[in-house]
Amino acid sequence: MIYSRFAHIGDLFSILGTNLQALIDAQLGFDVKAEIVLVLSNRKAAYGLTRASNANPPIPTAYLAMQPWLKANPGKTRDDYDAEVARMVLKAQPDLVVLAGWMHVFGDEFLNLVSQPSSIAQELSFPADFKFPIPVINLHPALPGAFDGAHAIDRAWDVYKEGRLDKTGVMVHRVVRQVDAGEPVLIREIPFEDGESKEQYEGRLHAVEWEVIVAATNIVLRQRKEQIQG
Repeated sequence: MIYSRFAHIGDLFSILGTNLQALIDAQLGFDVKAEIVLVLSNRKAAYGLTRASNANPPIPTAYLAMQPWLKANPGKTRDDYDAEVARMVLKAQPDLVVLAGWMHVFGDEFLNLVSQPSSIAQELSFPADFKFPIPVINLHPALPGAFDGAHAIDRAWDVYKEGRLDKTGVMVHRVVRQVDAGEPVLIREIPFEDGESKEQYEGRLHAVEWEVIVAATNIVLRQRKEQIQG
């Protein structure tokens, strides 16, 4: 199969979309030809949707929040919502899905659908030689095994202020069913600095996040190219 556009990055995010902006800015600098083909949010007012629409060229966007969707679909479950998100992502036929601020934990249904050929893939006319699984990576503001789950930045700061921690970090990892437990793609340690405010610490951490999400995406894109060509 010949790819006129090699890497399709589906970015799922929730709030400001600053990590998304880092990816938008980096598209032309990846080691393989890449473009973002979908930006999906579970928050209607997320500014990242505006970032995507204002990109040159504009990036297609979509929005789907769980609770409104469940109310509009009586009898449906959280797994059904995950399957609907997967359907929206699969419509873009991405070679890679990047979770950059997505605050909803996916269950089996999402991961199953992006991991193997399915009736949805047939319905959406995936090429017969499309390579599954589609890798899914997630940005998490902590080191592996430390502060898994929500509010990692706040939790690390609290432990540091208690005198029991001298560094934290940022990682991008492969998404598995266990929260923040997948194989790390890239890890960066961030030491705490005496005398800095929490706001200063968060600013340093976010700057590292922007670098790490781009670098890790580049790594997985190269690996995906090798998978497809292999």
